[in-house]
Amino acid sequence: MSLKLTAPQTLAANHLVENFHCGEQALDDWLKRRAMINQITGASRTFVVADEDLDVYGFYAMAAGAVSHQLATGSVRRNMPDPVPVIVLGRLAVDQRAQGIKLGAAMLQDAVHRAIVVSQNTGVHALLVHALHEQAKQFYVHYGFQASPLNPMTLMLRLDSTAV
Repeated sequence: MSLKLTAPQTLAANHLVENFHCGEQALDDWLKRRAMINQITGASRTFVVADEDLDVYGFYAMAAGAVSHQLATGSVRRNMPDPVPVIVLGRLAVDQRAQGIKLGAAMLQDAVHRAIVVSQNTGVHALLVHALHEQAKQFYVHYGFQASPLNPMTLMLRLDSTAV
């Protein structure tokens, strides 16, 4: 089966999310129950990768945030105010039907690119993610994220020196 998927695009009401199953119930539920509400209220922005029928195969969500100097990695907190302004990559998931084709890596690259564009126009210094488990943590570490000194499941990527 050859999937023809879109580039990441903003979640819209006509995207089909009901068939999405990534293997993490919390992520599935969030996409189906919270993503559109958060989109409407401005709490976060969700970007989806879909097929020609608008069936969603992957998504990630981003929001503005801040991290205290205590939690920040050395390179993130250096010469920055406390708290450090960041973009939070709140969720990133790939449907089981599309796992193994590097879709997660492609969506992460898109998220980093969007975060860099924001950082060039507003005061944010890093992309922050809270990994759900060790496997997710290793995914982010592979792409250059560094663990917080106080919480090893909180990872950060400085935006001014990023090359994911």
